[in-house]
Amino acid sequence: MAIQQIDFTKVVDDDQVYNHMMANYDQLGKDWIGHQWKWMNAVYQAFKDHYKYMIIISLVEKTLQFYDQMNIKLSYEQFYSKSYLHIEKFNIAELCEKLQLPKETVRRKVLELEKLGVLKRMRKQIIIDRRSFSFIKPENQMKYTSRYIIQIAEILSKEKLYSKKLDTKFVETTIKKNFSLTWRWFYRMQIPMVIGYHEMFDDLTTFHVWGTVCMNQAFNYSSTLNKLNSHKNDNNFMNSYRDNSNYLDFQRKLFKGDYMKFNESIIKGDKARSNGVSAMSVSDMTGIPRATVIRKCKFLINNNYLKLNEKKQYILTGFNVQRVLPYQKLIFKNKAKFIRKVLNLLTIS
Repeated sequence: MAIQQIDFTKVVDDDQVYNHMMANYDQLGKDWIGHQWKWMNAVYQAFKDHYKYMIIISLVEKTLQFYDQMNIKLSYEQFYSKSYLHIEKFNIAELCEKLQLPKETVRRKVLELEKLGVLKRMRKQIIIDRRSFSFIKPENQMKYTSRYIIQIAEILSKEKLYSKKLDTKFVETTIKKNFSLTWRWFYRMQIPMVIGYHEMFDDLTTFHVWGTVCMNQAFNYSSTLNKLNSHKNDNNFMNSYRDNSNYLDFQRKLFKGDYMKFNESIIKGDKARSNGVSAMSVSDMTGIPRATVIRKCKFLINNNYLKLNEKKQYILTGFNVQRVLPYQKLIFKNKAKFIRKVLNLLTIS
């Protein structure tokens, strides 16, 4: 059997991915926010409880880590071929440390999962019974993640840092073929990222509500920015934007925006501010009960994360630039690491 030779001039490192990802955030921000929002919706839908699902995927990630250590590789089809999954033994203290949650909370959620029949003991083994809850296979998530990875690859290709030509089908197929490895990488990105928001917003439901407002504003801003980009040589069109307050930041670097500029523009852009989102819409989009959404929005307003516009819709405040964005810049290091690993796997595949 021939030994595969790796051309290390064609692989990328974490810093290259991170720096170009942050420098080209105007091209990536909307899609990343949408990517994370869809994942949070999937997390919530399984049990109508974010923490139960976070416990489940933490246990799955630990098992995938064991597979990796033992050089056991499972494809997507192999991993989901049975209705149950054997997992490594665990203790409450270990879960508390990983999820940064109080022992009482983790113990209560684990007991609830046992009552639901999700966590079971089969002889001397512990299993996750996938038949006992609405288990969501990441079929759609792999599509969203693959598309985002291709966007990063295209940016790196323009800088002559990545040479492999990719398409969505190839990326999805490679992820599926190496599922036990790649999805462990995915969980190692997502778990600490989401738990960090738990610390910032006090609970994940509050973060989910805030994230929905953020996504709405990002999509409004990106829609306007796309119009500006497509008409930047049309003087009449651009003058109409000058005449009203939706001129945005189109003069900034000829529509090119890094991470901070993109997010500042989301908050400051007049169209984004005037097109907020109501509690009913947030509830419809997430499945979170309207009464809960209203209660969480009150908390977010009291803590200066949200405010109401003239239409009594929820929008972001400038406080997010001071508090949330610096934190995101740090945790995006995990995102860069995940994308770097997948890109290099694609290179040698």
